[in-house]
Amino acid sequence: MSKVSHHLLAPFTSLGVISVASLSFSTKAPSFLRFSISVRAFSSFSSSFRAMASHIVGYPRMGPKRELKFALESFWDGKSSAEELQKVATDLRSSIWMQMADAGIKFIPSNTFSYYDQVLDTTAMLGAVPPRYGWNGGEIGFDVYFSMARGNASVPAMEMTKWFDTNYHYIVPELGPDVKYSYASHKAVDEYKEAKALGIETVPVIVGPVSYLLLSKPAKGVEKSFSLLSLIDKILPVYKEVVAELKAAGARWIQFDEPKLVMDLDAHELQAFTHAYSELEATLSGVHVLIETYFADVPAEAYKTLTSLKGVSGFGFDLIRGTKTLDLIKGGFPSGKFLFAGVVDGRNIWANDLATSLDTLCTLEAIVGKDNVVVSTSCSLLHTAVDLSNEPKLDKEIKSWLAFAAQKVLEVNALAKALAGHRDEAFFSSNALAHASRKSSPRVINEAVQAAAAALKGSDHRRKTNVSARLDAQQKRLNLPILSTTTIGSFPQTQDLRRVRREYKAKKISEYDYVNSIKEEINKVVKIQEELDIDVLVHGEPERNDMVEYFGEQLSGFAFTANGWVQSYGSRCVKPPIIYGDVSRPKAMTVFWSSMAQSMTTRPMKGMLTGPVTILNWSFVRNDQPRHETCYQIALAIKDEVEDLEKAGITVIQIDEAALREGLPLRKSEHAFYLDWAVHSFRITNCGVQDTTQIHTHMCYSNFNDIIHSIINMDADVITIENSRSDEKLLSVFREGVKYGAGIGPGVYDIHSPRIPSTEEIADRIKKMLAVLESHILWVNPDCGLKTRKYSEVKPALSNMVAAAKLLRTELGSDK
Repeated sequence: MSKVSHHLLAPFTSLGVISVASLSFSTKAPSFLRFSISVRAFSSFSSSFRAMASHIVGYPRMGPKRELKFALESFWDGKSSAEELQKVATDLRSSIWMQMADAGIKFIPSNTFSYYDQVLDTTAMLGAVPPRYGWNGGEIGFDVYFSMARGNASVPAMEMTKWFDTNYHYIVPELGPDVKYSYASHKAVDEYKEAKALGIETVPVIVGPVSYLLLSKPAKGVEKSFSLLSLIDKILPVYKEVVAELKAAGARWIQFDEPKLVMDLDAHELQAFTHAYSELEATLSGVHVLIETYFADVPAEAYKTLTSLKGVSGFGFDLIRGTKTLDLIKGGFPSGKFLFAGVVDGRNIWANDLATSLDTLCTLEAIVGKDNVVVSTSCSLLHTAVDLSNEPKLDKEIKSWLAFAAQKVLEVNALAKALAGHRDEAFFSSNALAHASRKSSPRVINEAVQAAAAALKGSDHRRKTNVSARLDAQQKRLNLPILSTTTIGSFPQTQDLRRVRREYKAKKISEYDYVNSIKEEINKVVKIQEELDIDVLVHGEPERNDMVEYFGEQLSGFAFTANGWVQSYGSRCVKPPIIYGDVSRPKAMTVFWSSMAQSMTTRPMKGMLTGPVTILNWSFVRNDQPRHETCYQIALAIKDEVEDLEKAGITVIQIDEAALREGLPLRKSEHAFYLDWAVHSFRITNCGVQDTTQIHTHMCYSNFNDIIHSIINMDADVITIENSRSDEKLLSVFREGVKYGAGIGPGVYDIHSPRIPSTEEIADRIKKMLAVLESHILWVNPDCGLKTRKYSEVKPALSNMVAAAKLLRTELGSDK
C-alpha cells in the first residue's frame, strides 16, 4: 500500500467541522483513483476559512472514462455481480470526494451519485414504488430499482422525461392518494457515512419535497386533476426520518434541491414551500439547511417565499442563467443568511471569466456581508464533461478556452480564495490570456457565414404548398399503405461495428476495408427490414457514432473530445461537440451512404439528418453570440445537405428535432421568442424541396402538449414522436380537439426498455391512436432509434409491430 496523507479542515463554528484523516490507497487502484493529494497544514485554513467558503452543487457520476456505465451494463447483462457494481460505485464516489477535498472545496456534496437517476433515488427513499413492481416493503434493492427505471420481462418501466431544459432525463414518480410512503432507501445516510469514514465531511443532497411532488404525475387510475401537492404531509414524515438520521450521523449541513422555484408557480404552489419547511423546522433544528435553485432566474414572488423559509441557513442561486436574480438580491437579502453564489457555469464547458465573476462576488459581498458569500457552481456539474486532462489530442488553443467539471472545481476554489484576499495571480493571468486569445482568434468568425445568416431576415421560409397537397403528391410517388411502418433511424450498434469505426479512426484499417464493412452492415439492415416487410426503410446509421457528433465532425466551427461524455439517462452517455466558431458545411455529409442504401432496395429509403435545433441543444454552444444566430448558421448547412439528398434521388428525408422541446425556456414569458426562431430554423432546412419529397421529423422524450401548435407550425410532412412510455399522454391533445393534418407516428413501443411488446399490445396502442387520428395520416413506428438495443430484442419487437399494423389494416378494410 502507498500512503497518502490528506489533512482536511471544514467550516468551523456555525459552518461545521471536518475530521482529519490519513488515507491509504493501493497502487493497483483504478486509474480514476490515482491522483496526488497535497498535504496542507492546519494553519493554511485558520481564521480566513469562512470567507474562503466554496461549494459544488453536484458532480458527474459516470467517471472520467465512463466506469459506471460499463459496470452497470455488465451487471444488467448478468456478466458481473451486484458486489462488483457496488465496488465500482464506491471507488468513484471516493475519488470524487477526495478530488474536491484536495482542491480546497469546503461544501462537498454527497448523495449526488446515482445508479440511474436522483429523482428515482428519492422515489426509492419514500418507498413510492408502483404496485406493478411487486415490492413488499423493506430496503429497496437493485431488482426493484432497475425495474422501475428500465422495466422487466413482465412490466414496463416508469415514464422518463427531460430534466427541465437539459438533455438529462429523470424517472417520473407515479403518485396518488393510496400510495403508502415509508423510509425504504437509506442511500443518503449511507453515503454521508461512507464519506465521513474517509475523513471527509460532506453536505448530503436530497431532492426537496415540493419539487419532488411538482415533478411527479398522477399514477395510472388516478384522476389527472389530482393535486399532487396534497401529498406533502404524507411524504414529510419520511423526510423527517432522513434528516434525523443524518443529524445523528453528524451531518452539519443538508442541501435540498428545489429547482421548481425557478418556474412560473402560482400562490398555492408557493404556499406549499412555506408549509413544507415550516413543518420540517423542528426536525431541521441543529443542522444548517441550504435550499438550492438552478437553471434560471428565481421570480420575484418565489424569491420572497424562498428567502422567508423557516429553518433555512443558506440559499443557492444560478447566476449564469439567472442574472436577473442579482437585482432581487440587491433589493434585499435576509440578514445573517448565507448566499451560495452560482457564478461558475455548470452547463457549459467554457472557462470562467474569473475577473468578471470576482467583480460580481465582491458586489454580493457588499450586500450580504463579508463572511456570508459562498462561491458555487450554477448547478450540478452533472451536465458538463468530467476532466479536460483526459483530452491530450484536443487543439491546444481551443483547449485553453475550456473548463470541464474538474477544472470548474478549481475555478470555484480560485474565486473563493481571491474573494478572501488570497488571489492566485498566475491562475488569474492565465485565465485572462485565454479569454483574450478566444476573442481575437481568426478561427471563430467567418464573414461569409455571418452574412448568409443575416440575409435570412424577412422570410419565414415556408414550402410553397400546404401539407395536404404535398401528402397527395407524395402518395402518388411512394404508393404507401395506410398505417405505414417505419423505424426512427438507427439499428443496433454491435461491438464489431464499433470496433470497425474505432480501427478506421485510428488508421488501422484502410478506407476501402472500412467502406466495405459499413456497406455489409447497411445491406444486412436493409434485408432485415425487407424480411420484416417494413414500408419505409432506414440504412441503420452504422457509420455514425452519435447523431450530433457525426454531423459536427463534418461541419466547420466544431471541436471534439475523446472523453467529454455527459450522462443522458441511466448508463446512456453522449459526447457533445463544442461549437466554438461560425458553422458551415464544406461538403456533402450523408449523400454517399444514403445513395448506397437506396440502391439496395426498391422501397423508399429515408435520408437521415439531425436538425439544427437539436445539434444546437445537444452541443456545448459558444457563449459569445446569441444561440439563435448559431442555430440559423447550422440550419443553412443542413439545408444544403437536404437539397443534395433530393438531387441524389432520396424521396424521404428525416430531419430529427429530438431536442426542440428541451430548449424551451423555463419561463413562459420567454417561450414565444424561442419557439419562433427554433421552428423557423427547422423550416429553413427544407423550404426548397419539391412537393413530392417527403420531409419527416422526430422528437424524443418530453412533454409536447403545450407546444403542439409550434410542432404543427414546423410544417413537416410526417412527425414521429415519443408516446408509449408516457401512457399515450400525447394523444390527449388530439382528444381535446387539436386538428393535425400531416402524417404522425406516435411511438407504439418503448425502445429504452429491453422488454418485447406483443402484437396484441401494439395493436391495442394503435387502436387508441385511431380513436383520435385518421388512418390515412397515422404511421406505425417505435418511440426512438434502436441503437442501444440488441438484435435479439429488435427483430421480434419490429416483427410484432408490423404484424399489428397488418392486423389493423385488415380490420379497417373489413369495416369499410
